[in-house]
Amino acid sequence: MFKRYLQVTKPGIIMGNLISVAGGFLLASRGEIDWILMLATVIGLSLVVASGCAINNYVDRDIDAKMQRTRNRVTVNGEMSGKAAFFHGVVLGVVGFALLAYFTNWVAVAFAVFGYVVYVGLYTLYFKRKSVYGTFVGSLSGAVPPVVGYCAAAGQFDAGAAILLAMFCIWQMPHSYAIAIFRYKDYEAAGIPVLPVSQGIAKAKRHIILHIAAFAVVASLLPLAGYVGIGFMVVALATSLWWLAMALRGYRPGIDVNGWARQVFFFSIITVTALSVTMALDFNEVSPNLLVFSAH
Repeated sequence: MFKRYLQVTKPGIIMGNLISVAGGFLLASRGEIDWILMLATVIGLSLVVASGCAINNYVDRDIDAKMQRTRNRVTVNGEMSGKAAFFHGVVLGVVGFALLAYFTNWVAVAFAVFGYVVYVGLYTLYFKRKSVYGTFVGSLSGAVPPVVGYCAAAGQFDAGAAILLAMFCIWQMPHSYAIAIFRYKDYEAAGIPVLPVSQGIAKAKRHIILHIAAFAVVASLLPLAGYVGIGFMVVALATSLWWLAMALRGYRPGIDVNGWARQVFFFSIITVTALSVTMALDFNEVSPNLLVFSAH
């Protein structure tokens, strides 16, 4: 019984977001870590993400049944009813938002609400099914966790948080397009208008390269603005440039496109994990005074 309630929340996505929210929190903490606040932020946001995923699984039962990758989800194979998945998601969301509201601040909570509304309301209910821009809309919600972690610790939304938002949003694009390429048949069967299906793999390749290049530029803004040190810059440039070189190999004659897309996808995870860990460790002790919104 417990297993299906866990599976419907997409544990892999929760784990990825857990790393990024912790990275954002530790970056903003600058060595002065409030462990109770960090624990509450990580658990609270993880529950919010789990809630969104459970409700996404509830809504997507019809298209999940058409896709090889998702046809064995518990909401599709009958292990869990749609009603149970929906109310499980609601309970997780209420507990998660309550934790964030009690322990953090209004800026962190506002971004958590923003990410949730975008993912469940805009992406799941409309853009995923109807628009090629679904990937971009989804990327906005995917970029929220490190920002929530940062704002929970810093008590404000500043230039550092803005850079994190842009960085993680841009990262989502090549990551998602790569999935859409090697899962092309799934998306086509379900009628989901992702870029490779609706406008072709050639265009998706160009967008992957452009977004990785943009990601490298935006990631370098964190050290240039004084939030992190040279260690982060080295890791950011090394991973981004390697990722870009990997993406450019997609233009080699006779390349196995599916195999190439899988490599781009897996290296995207390595890249974002490395940067999340590095920014948690290579922070500058004095935060630049670039205040935008304060919770105080």
